[in-house]
Amino acid sequence: MAEFTAKDVMKLREQTGAGMMDCKRALVDADGDFEKAGELLRERGIAKAAKRASKIAAEGIVYAYVEGNTGVLLEINCESDFVAKGEKFHEVAGVVAKQIAAVHPADVNALLTSDMGGGKTVETYISEQVGIIGEKISVRRFTVYTSEGLIETYIHMGGTMGVMLNFACPETAETHELAHNIALHTAFSKPAYLSADEVSEEVIAKEREILKQEAMNDEKNAGKPETVLERIVDGKVKKFYEENCLLNQKFVKDDKVTIAQLIAQTSKAAGVPVELRSFIFYVMGQGLEKKTEDLSEEVAKQVEAARK
Repeated sequence: MAEFTAKDVMKLREQTGAGMMDCKRALVDADGDFEKAGELLRERGIAKAAKRASKIAAEGIVYAYVEGNTGVLLEINCESDFVAKGEKFHEVAGVVAKQIAAVHPADVNALLTSDMGGGKTVETYISEQVGIIGEKISVRRFTVYTSEGLIETYIHMGGTMGVMLNFACPETAETHELAHNIALHTAFSKPAYLSADEVSEEVIAKEREILKQEAMNDEKNAGKPETVLERIVDGKVKKFYEENCLLNQKFVKDDKVTIAQLIAQTSKAAGVPVELRSFIFYVMGQGLEKKTEDLSEEVAKQVEAARK
């Protein structure tokens, strides 16, 4: 067996990111061959990823990355909150977000098969990181904006929620402050649409139907003519737009102005055109199945296994 030193173990760890004991074991199994040990670690990482493929990855973070006129909002998941908060997992999110910004993949599958250089795909990279971190890692979703002006992002509480806004405007102190304020507002208000124009006729028709039924069932409206009920519904539809459309919402820091009015005021004061083109926000884990721990069920399983 070839000799290797603690320095060799440290060098392999620095190059691969694997744990000290994993590196030492790989060097032993490779008979001290440094290159072969690296290959073993990669193989074992992929094997570990395959083992964890059936696990539920319902923790994780929302991560934002901006480079030049390109912005990325990414949700990437793991199995535990402990790993999600770790520096290594955030590093993985950063690598994946940079790849998204570089290649603009159409969807998650296109991202996973994209080449990171040296013949390595994102899927291979993630498999290697699963081997290092020891938990399943999955990319759930991402959005890419290419801006004609300014991209603003906001990440809440280390990644529990993220916002990204795309503005067409020059970059000035005033527009940066505006963008930051609207990002905070969006995180708070969680709008469903940018403007009333985005709300489909089908959605409004359904909403009007529900609101009219509510108005008819209200004792205060008993005996009122159809025209009056329609006016009541019109007022409630207006309220629907104010609550669900970002530009129609009242600014959380000053409810005397809407977001559209705030943009117009800033545009006039700065002497530059400002337009909010699009926005997106992710709430980490929204809609994902989470693992539940049932102690009695776990004990029963262990007792049953012991009997076999």
